[in-house]
Amino acid sequence: MVDPRIKCLKVRSPRGASVTEIDWGDGHKGIYPHDILRGYCPCAGCQGHGTTIQFIACSGVQLELEDIEPVGNYALLLKWFDGHSSGLYSYRYLRALCQCETCQPDRTTKERPELARL
Repeated sequence: MVDPRIKCLKVRSPRGASVTEIDWGDGHKGIYPHDILRGYCPCAGCQGHGTTIQFIACSGVQLELEDIEPVGNYALLLKWFDGHSSGLYSYRYLRALCQCETCQPDRTTKERPELARL
């Protein structure tokens, strides 16, 4: 049985938006600013092959989403306007990146050491 916390039901990311929202199977509404999504891109090109996820600052068209595609029942493929599209964001990883007030009561920092465990 699929854990409802990591079952993606609906994704909203209108053209030109700077935030993507995801409705999860447990009723949670995830909030994902594009600077967080792109800054924590999980692909090897951005993160290398180490075990620690690092934030990479991006700007301009690097933060504009062109398309979002589901990958099986476990991930989303984000395609950015600058052509970058090699990061697969697993649903578990996306839940860890959520920036809503419940998940990130102190959103003043981009440091997320817990991402190293994903």
